[in-house]
Amino acid sequence: MSVEEFSPILQELTRNPVAFFGGFAAGVLRLNLSEDPVKSWLSQQGVAPDASATPGAKTGGSTSTGPQSIAID
Repeated sequence: MSVEEFSPILQELTRNPVAFFGGFAAGVLRLNLSEDPVKSWLSQQGVAPDASATPGAKTGGSTSTGPQSIAID
């Protein structure tokens, strides 16, 4: 592995170290940004978390949550 592969990560780290380590910690701890207390803290900071960016978030379209039946010929 060369330094060139890590340059985007290092550039982001030097630009915004607090945001970088906050995002890193959230990923390591598998925090869901749309649940409290993270959601309330983000709203106090003036950030609205994007619900579609979090894993397991519901996107528009289908409203059913249970199993669906299929027909096999």
